[in-house]
Amino acid sequence: MYRARLTRRSFVQRISAANAALLAGTTLLGNRALAAPGRARLSQADAPEITIDDFTSADIDWQQAKGQELIFGAAQHPWSTAITPLLPMFTELTGITVTPQVASETEFLTKLAVTLGGGSPTPDVFMMLALGQYATAKWIEPLDEYLADTNLTDPTSFDSEDIFPASFGYPVFAADDRRYAMAITTEAMTPFMRKDLMDAQGLSAPETFEDLYNVAAALKTAELAGIAMRGKPTNDAVTAPGAGFIWSYGGQIIDEQGEIAFDGDAAIAGVEMYGKTLKDNGPAGVASYHWYEVLTDFIQGKSAIGIDSSNMVLDIEDPEKSQVAGKVLYGAFPHHEDLPPRPYVSHWMFGMNAKSEHKAAAWLLMEFLTIKPGAILTARNRAVPPRASAWADPVFVELFGEQAAEAAMANIRAGDPTLVTRAIFHPQWPQIGDNLAVAFNQVITGSASAKDALTEAANKSREVLASS
Repeated sequence: MYRARLTRRSFVQRISAANAALLAGTTLLGNRALAAPGRARLSQADAPEITIDDFTSADIDWQQAKGQELIFGAAQHPWSTAITPLLPMFTELTGITVTPQVASETEFLTKLAVTLGGGSPTPDVFMMLALGQYATAKWIEPLDEYLADTNLTDPTSFDSEDIFPASFGYPVFAADDRRYAMAITTEAMTPFMRKDLMDAQGLSAPETFEDLYNVAAALKTAELAGIAMRGKPTNDAVTAPGAGFIWSYGGQIIDEQGEIAFDGDAAIAGVEMYGKTLKDNGPAGVASYHWYEVLTDFIQGKSAIGIDSSNMVLDIEDPEKSQVAGKVLYGAFPHHEDLPPRPYVSHWMFGMNAKSEHKAAAWLLMEFLTIKPGAILTARNRAVPPRASAWADPVFVELFGEQAAEAAMANIRAGDPTLVTRAIFHPQWPQIGDNLAVAFNQVITGSASAKDALTEAANKSREVLASS
């Protein structure tokens, strides 16, 4: 039987083997996904229409939970925006109504943990990140039985082999080898740069972190920030791009033994460079920036460089939203000296409340949104599902663009899922991540040196582990 509480040692010992498989899957992910843009230079007119008939072909009874109502908890995110127009089709197909409850990312994740911890049966389904915390506390429903139940899932329609291997394996919690969610996005921290401004000064895409600093400094003006990245001191904000600096400098956040490691020399150097780059070249108020502010500044022409989710391509290249569409170069994540780049790679996930009173209905919604036709419709609505069929869809190919896709997949391949899940799947990650985020923020604002800020944050985090 699965125990509600895990020791730190058992968590570390059991996570290593599963993450080795994720690393192998990342190579496959890159190969398959990169093939998609090259397969077809088709127009949107060539794309087949996706209708409700594409769902009814699945050999299940979509009406088996007719009349039930689901509460769907979501962060303000391109994926939740993309799937909202699909919900009326789901209701038509199943007779199940869905009420979305959407909040800003930090507000949503903070409230979700409190709500689930209090034993509430709603939301029935929700976007999620902290799998380790939720699974350890038994807040989320294991999904293996739902996938195996042919009354609920048609294996042919579901086609798990169409899902990128690293993405399919990502929500399997190594501590008990059970699936607790479905990956709904695939993304990596990716630089996006104003190519027109760089060309005007004869600047090349930065390869190292020193290059990044220097290019940002050269592009900065009184009206234009050289670079924007996250600075908000929460575990869901600055730690994502910031972690890539730590890992690319050769540092770690949590090491192989489960010990706090972000106060090591390499991690300190990475955080120091992150803070220096933003402090010297970032916009006013960058210490409060989440991804939304990074994206908004860039598409409004207020920053010359941004580093954030590869999925932002779909907003950056949308001429109805963006003032810089068609003027942007997408690049590889920087590296330090002769070390390889290690950008943060991640998947938002879709989980089911273990206390939900409508679990069959909840699974049908999860299935509807993640099988091929649902994923393709989501991709056409400017989100990035982890299915090869969605990446190969001609509408998505046209929206995303070949150069951006090559950059995104290069960064996804460069990332190390072991480093990511060792940190964010740790049951105490919310507290550890917040401590690390505060340290980043202090360095950005100049209120503390990287060494002092990280030493204090690491000591606080060790106290969290000692008390767990």
